[in-house]
Amino acid sequence: MVPQITRRRGAGQVAVSRASGGIAPASSAGTEGGGRVTRGNRGGTALHVWIARPLPAGARTAERVAGLGHRPLLAPVLDLAPSGAPPPEGPFDALVLTSASAVPALAGTPLSALPAYCVGARTAAAALEAGLQIVHEAGGDARALADLIGAALPRGARLVHAAGRERKDEPAATLGARGYRLTAWIAYAARPLAGLPEPVAAALADDALDAALHYSRRSAATAWGLARAAGYEEAFRRVAHHCLSADVAAPLVAAGIASHVVAARPDEDALLAGLGPILLDSAAEASPALRPGLERC
Repeated sequence: MVPQITRRRGAGQVAVSRASGGIAPASSAGTEGGGRVTRGNRGGTALHVWIARPLPAGARTAERVAGLGHRPLLAPVLDLAPSGAPPPEGPFDALVLTSASAVPALAGTPLSALPAYCVGARTAAAALEAGLQIVHEAGGDARALADLIGAALPRGARLVHAAGRERKDEPAATLGARGYRLTAWIAYAARPLAGLPEPVAAALADDALDAALHYSRRSAATAWGLARAAGYEEAFRRVAHHCLSADVAAPLVAAGIASHVVAARPDEDALLAGLGPILLDSAAEASPALRPGLERC
């Protein structure tokens, strides 16, 4: 069977065959948000960028950041580990994935044979790489995921949500209200580090950190908490914090950190584009997907 992925972007939809690469145009490019930036790309120069994203995905992000001419500092603040809990017994009609971190736990389980409904591009890509055959991609947030499932599956469908130990109310609340039967499986746990990673502490002490990339709300909150506990609150505030979504940025907003930017779309291309001109000027030819308005497939 040829792996298939269906992408949903707002009112538009992109259907991609991984074998042929054929694409049907999408109609929505997303919305833009963010806050005031006090530090960032100064004149198109290379930036020292803290990547707080957990491994192994953080390593891939570091490679992309380096490839764009910046200096990555890979220092996750969360340690991901499988929960060890066995998957629930079905039968189920579909699998719900709200994080790529849940994908490794699917290996060798019957759940990997189910159609997977993924919250966004990162999770969908991880599912495909893990060998899942039918993958549907929503527009990057839990409400869009619930809408995608609502358009594809009948009320009463039995769903299993492979999730982390700590998770938000959505999409479970919306799906339950719409008549879906959702079973949660705690597939992994994200444990915060005991202290701020030493390379980050050193960079903050020298005021040498230009930007930070945040991929989850909990990671952003943990990064802020560790920096404050280590005595680097003011240095942390001077860093330009690039967040995948408004939800990810919420802990920084609550802390009154004005130097944050919300990606124009909840995907990595848009997040990295926020680093500034060096990215768009030097990397556009090598990475066309980073140009505004283009959809990466």
